[in-house]
Amino acid sequence: MARIQTKSSVEKIVSYPLGSSPEELKEKFNLMAVRKMSDNENVYGCSPEVENSISKAMNSLYFYPDGTVSLLKRKLAGFYNINQDKFLVSNGSEEIIRLLTRAYISPGDEAIMAQITFPRYETNVLIEGGSAITVPLQNGTHNLNTMYAQINKKTKMIFICNPNNPTGTIVGKTELLQFIKTVPSNILIILDEAYYEYVQSADYLESISLLEKKPNLIILRTFSKIYGLAGLRVGYGIMDSEIVNELHKVKDVFNVNHLAQAAAAAALHDQGFIRECAEKNAKEMEFVSQKLNDLQVGFFPSQTNFIYIFSQYPIAENLIANGLVVRQLKLEGYLDAFRMTLGTREDNEAAIDVINKLLNEKAV
Repeated sequence: MARIQTKSSVEKIVSYPLGSSPEELKEKFNLMAVRKMSDNENVYGCSPEVENSISKAMNSLYFYPDGTVSLLKRKLAGFYNINQDKFLVSNGSEEIIRLLTRAYISPGDEAIMAQITFPRYETNVLIEGGSAITVPLQNGTHNLNTMYAQINKKTKMIFICNPNNPTGTIVGKTELLQFIKTVPSNILIILDEAYYEYVQSADYLESISLLEKKPNLIILRTFSKIYGLAGLRVGYGIMDSEIVNELHKVKDVFNVNHLAQAAAAAALHDQGFIRECAEKNAKEMEFVSQKLNDLQVGFFPSQTNFIYIFSQYPIAENLIANGLVVRQLKLEGYLDAFRMTLGTREDNEAAIDVINKLLNEKAV
């Protein structure tokens, strides 16, 4: 059978890498246990209120979900004290990235982003026939000066992942504020703040207050990370209502399922649980950072629930064989780098033991 030709913009795209399941890894490497520390999930789960909300929602599964996501939008509007018409709720915040490129990127348009960041920005731009202009990181952080220098008449949008995935770094508030103020108003600025709730630094820009004066600003947040609902896929964007209206034209009608809507509304209500998770994560970040310093292993200072580690010895390829699943992500200038999600204290101690063991083996 002759090969059916895909469109040219799809041919150059590489599929998102998905790792093997823990069960497959146990069998492959003959392991008793595997610690999955690769996908930035919340190891502490989700609010106890979520289970009750899902149980109630189970009684009406024969209905289509609310296409307007009215309950969750009301909850979000009250939480942020922002009008409902500025919210778009989605199947994970990744869906809004896809909707933005679908609605605004035409063949020949350009989008600027960091060279090492969430890969779906580039993928979705390419699918629509646009060009992804990638700018190398500077010490693991977005280089906004160089990104600004790439702006031209073809530029349609700029992606800034803050904190950045996979490095965990943030852009300082003064620098980012100046950048947002300077970018021309006909270019969309997309701030992906998926890890916003984990940030501890006082030098982080609170972006929501800028929306009123910057209608080209879009803020993305999610229930997949600290809220612990990764398996249900709920995200949202906060933006000018005119942009919301345009995205409604290109989104699926029932894009957020019934159980996900109920769970997210319950999760948002329990902010005590969110604060508790953030505090636990901060303690574990301090613990892991200190242990890595003791081992003289390099890493970027992280404001997330993961840490980007780089070793002078090639150990990442052997981590899985020792029961530690991480995400290996190469960064120019950093040998053998990988991203490791923080776990419980037990998880983190075990991970450090594996890293220490492999380092000692390489040093012999």
